[in-house]
Amino acid sequence: MQNADFLTSLLPLVVLFAIFYFLVIRPQQKQQKAHIMMLATLEKGDMIITSGGLICEVIKPEKDFIRVKLNSDVIVHISREFVAKKIKDKIK
Repeated sequence: MQNADFLTSLLPLVVLFAIFYFLVIRPQQKQQKAHIMMLATLEKGDMIITSGGLICEVIKPEKDFIRVKLNSDVIVHISREFVAKKIKDKIK
């Protein structure tokens, strides 16, 4: 009888964890995986937005940093962690 009471009292907690997993944890993991794939596929000519809001063109992706062109005169290195998203593929 005590086992049945314990299971019925534990059931709402299990249901709440399942809801939390499917509404919060799983989508966040999918988004993180997509971001890692986007960083891995960056190529020369791709346009990106940094987390600081700068729109840049990728010149050369390197291991830890990405060389980007802000305008025709300014080329800088940014850390891969600061790439927010890719806005379009190579410039034609």
